[in-house]
Amino acid sequence: MLKIATKTNRREGSRAWFERAQQSLIEGVNSPSRGAAVYSPGPAVLERGRGSHVWDLDGNEYVDFMMSFGALIQGHAHPKIVDVVSQTMAEGSHFAAATSAEAEAAERFCRLVPTAEAVRFTNSGSEATMLALRLARAHTGRTKFLKFEGHYHGWYDPYCLNGHSHPAEQLGPKDNPARFPDSEGIPASVFDDVVLAPWNDVEALETILRRHGRELAAVITESIMANMGCILPRDGYLQKVCDLAHQFGALFVLDEVVTGFRYAPGGCQQYYGLKPDLSTFGKALGAGFPIGAVAGTRAILDRMRWSSNMVLHYGTFNGHRLTMRVIAANLDLLAANDGAIYKQIYEVGNAAIAGLCELFRRWKIDAIVQGFGPMFQIYFTGRDTIHDYRDYCRYVDTAKYSRFIHGLLDRGIYMTPSNGLHWIISAVHTMQDVEMLLTSAEEVCAEMA
Repeated sequence: MLKIATKTNRREGSRAWFERAQQSLIEGVNSPSRGAAVYSPGPAVLERGRGSHVWDLDGNEYVDFMMSFGALIQGHAHPKIVDVVSQTMAEGSHFAAATSAEAEAAERFCRLVPTAEAVRFTNSGSEATMLALRLARAHTGRTKFLKFEGHYHGWYDPYCLNGHSHPAEQLGPKDNPARFPDSEGIPASVFDDVVLAPWNDVEALETILRRHGRELAAVITESIMANMGCILPRDGYLQKVCDLAHQFGALFVLDEVVTGFRYAPGGCQQYYGLKPDLSTFGKALGAGFPIGAVAGTRAILDRMRWSSNMVLHYGTFNGHRLTMRVIAANLDLLAANDGAIYKQIYEVGNAAIAGLCELFRRWKIDAIVQGFGPMFQIYFTGRDTIHDYRDYCRYVDTAKYSRFIHGLLDRGIYMTPSNGLHWIISAVHTMQDVEMLLTSAEEVCAEMA
């Protein structure tokens, strides 16, 4: 039985370790999303996990709906993954040499991803999108690319534009958006090759492409907008983006770092019936281990073949043997029985969504739950739908969401208080986990109402 972390439970151990960590780590963490920038006054410091549950240093138990931002599709400490890791470590985790594990992982990957004639593994999603852009530029002979407002493609310099929310009145016109660098330390000239567009708006995209389309090497998009929660594409929108990119001679690059292997064994490109020229993967592919991948046609990926004018991609840890073994086991689990596990993921996720919607209705709280099955997000808003970055900046009460999540944390539900991320349902979540979520959410709704 789950031990609920009530408001009387104190996180003395977490506070002590967080204070200690700040002496040697910037903000006490290795990524801002884990520290006081999101968790107030500081995070619960996690110690262990099993299945869909995690425990902090003080022994408080939580149902985990964050799942390493989607990386843990098989949950924590899956027995099959544990066995593979133990055996591989005993034989040697990595050689930086050719191994059978690379081919075994690649064969499974290419069987599942519809457009993968070949794949190149990297060490993170950020590295994958970096490589995809380099390949697109080499293949087309062009340097500019188009990205959409609010989309996150990693922390590579050219992608770090308009990835965070800003006051709605500062966003500028749709056909010429205002530009907001996401980081200091990036020369302004880096963004000269970036064309910015609003997402989910075909008319605005067509206007911008008429001006810049013939200069573009690529149009890159998330399949589901996952950097502002969970914003779904309008019907037919992604296919239209693909068609328009090709009309102007640009490659269509689908960023599936978040959605890959989550909505179907072949990702959102399988779910929506898309044929990207290149697609990028990460998170769920590695089942908790750091990984990235670029997949696509051989005509494009063959540009990495060794020659005097090759697309350079080195990496001591590319195709890391331990990670390759984990990937092979993970993809076998996902593909088993014709992908039957996805039926359970959808059922559990849709039950959580329906239950939360009913709670907000009963308590007369202006909130919506957006998404379906494997991934969703809650928005405190009077709107029926959030369609894009501009809607998010204008209509979503992110502070109220943070308060809601902190209330859930105090009641045994682990989730990030950042409204820009998303709830994750893994292969090991159960209807009992949903019941715990709804029980805890009922108490928080009562307080908020």
